[in-house]
Amino acid sequence: MDEARMMPVLGLVFGIALGFAGAFGGWSAFVIVLVLGLVGYITGRALAGELDLSRLFAPRERRPQ
Repeated sequence: MDEARMMPVLGLVFGIALGFAGAFGGWSAFVIVLVLGLVGYITGRALAGELDLSRLFAPRERRPQ
């Protein structure tokens, strides 16, 4: 299955996980699952080479004053 067809399925699974976390764990569990899901998503995109994080971790250039 190509990525374009897989993304809605992954979104559905993530939504179900958030629903269960909210229903059975309360607000804090919902937020924890949401944050960890976003971290995992960003990490996966970076490892796949679809996201360039080098600008975030590169040292800033000093401007002459």
